[in-house]
This record gives sequence, C-alpha cells and structure tokens, in this order.
Amino acid sequence: MTGRTIRKSLPGLVLALAAAVPLGSQAADVAPVFKLGLDFGGDKVATAVFTSGKTESLKANELFYLGGGVSIISDSREIETEVTISYKFDSINASNGEIKFDRLPIEALVFYRFPKYRLGGGLTYHMNPKVSGSGAASNVNVNFDDALGLVLQADYLITPKVSVGGRFTSLKYKVGGASADSSGVGVTFGMRF
Repeated sequence: MTGRTIRKSLPGLVLALAAAVPLGSQAADVAPVFKLGLDFGGDKVATAVFTSGKTESLKANELFYLGGGVSIISDSREIETEVTISYKFDSINASNGEIKFDRLPIEALVFYRFPKYRLGGGLTYHMNPKVSGSGAASNVNVNFDDALGLVLQADYLITPKVSVGGRFTSLKYKVGGASADSSGVGVTFGMRF
C-alpha cells in the first residue's frame, strides 16, 4: 500500500472503527465535540535568524490546535470514544517574511469516564505536515510524510460536557532519510454539545 493510498483511506478507516465501537444499546449518547489546545516540545524543524542576531525556532509538537468531531458515550456512561480532526499550526513572523508549520491531525481516542475526570488514549494521524516560508524565507519548504502516533490524555470534567486536561503525544515526522521527533506534552480544552 503506498503512502498516497494510506493517506486517502485512513480517515475513512478511523471513522469506520469509531462506528464499530460496541455501543451496547440505542441509549448511547452521540454528540458533536469541539477542542482546542496548546502542545509543547519536539525537535526543531525550522529556525529563523533575525537581523539583530536573535533566533526563534519551530518545534515538531508545537503549538496551537483547533478542531472538532464526534463523541460517543456508552449507555453505561463509563466509556467515551472521541474521533476528531484538527488544524495544528505555529509560525515565526517578521516584517520581511514568515515561516509556518501546519498539519491536520486525525485522532481516535477512547476514555474511561469517572464522575469528575476521564483517562484514555489512542491514535493520532498527522496529514500533510509542512513547513513553508514566505518573503525572505521563501526558500523554506519541507513536506514531511504523513505520520502515525499515540496520544495519552487525562482530563478533569468541569461539567459532564466541558473538560480541561493534559496530554502526551508520541510521534515522529520523516522526510527523505531524516526524522524529527514530535513527542511532547500539552494542555487541552474540550466541549461536547
């Protein structure tokens, strides 16, 4: 199976796996979910040197993400499956140019729910990870291969539908013969509707 075939079939596969999660009965609670967060860490994927001599770097696991998807809570209220797609990005901006790093993470996570928190993890698949530049940095252009990794997450339930928590991501980006470790930690906020 080629990388292109995997890229085209993985989103459908993730959704099919989520749909196949045993729900036990018709009483399962299915709802849209929204999430945003900040991730930190990973290897440097780009560094800008300013005329003052100052440097600023983009790291493989950073920085902002915003997304949505579907949350399925079993009728026992103990198991929650969450399938989402997000836009994750970071950038370095200067008056004469910009370097940005963006990608589309698809995540399929399963949580065990307690009255005030949930613990879980699952798979993350980053599509189209790309570092690109404009202006004085227009020569910067790196397209990483799509990457599959793992997420562990622990959330405090502010209400049964609003959560805040921490996460650990284990992932590696590859391009040609080189790789960049994207493992790191983050904070996350989620809301079910």
